[in-house]
Amino acid sequence: MAEQPTIWIDADACPVKAETIEVAERHDVPVVLVTNGGLRPYRNPLVRIVVVSKAFDAADDHIAGQVVENDVVITADVPLAKRCVELGAHVVGPTGRLFTVENIGMASAMRDLSQALRESGEIKGYNPSFSKRDRSAFTAALDRVVRQSLRPDAPGKAG
Repeated sequence: MAEQPTIWIDADACPVKAETIEVAERHDVPVVLVTNGGLRPYRNPLVRIVVVSKAFDAADDHIAGQVVENDVVITADVPLAKRCVELGAHVVGPTGRLFTVENIGMASAMRDLSQALRESGEIKGYNPSFSKRDRSAFTAALDRVVRQSLRPDAPGKAG
């Protein structure tokens, strides 16, 4: 049988690190927080912190270079989500949004359109505030995805 999945967190500015670790503990799944800044160490043996350079996209490049099929990635970054979906990973945004093969093309196109509109001044760039409802939706979505990735018939697992 293939190894169990790892949960990868694009940790800089991720508002759901604690929730992710809580779900990981419940299912005994390792977590890797990838950051280009300082995070306080975790005593939990399931949690590992990887500090990368401050170069543009260094954390994204590290995650995309390490992720394997059936791993779980936590990110709000659509280009990173696209890279990881293409590698066969399960990708969950901090609001519980799932990025899948079926929706990543549209998510990427919408991100590019929004960026172009912000750059042209057509729209103002802001993100809605992160709510308790978002946190709850994330936790439920992550729990479902982790349970799915642990099933014996999950992609990347030998039967």
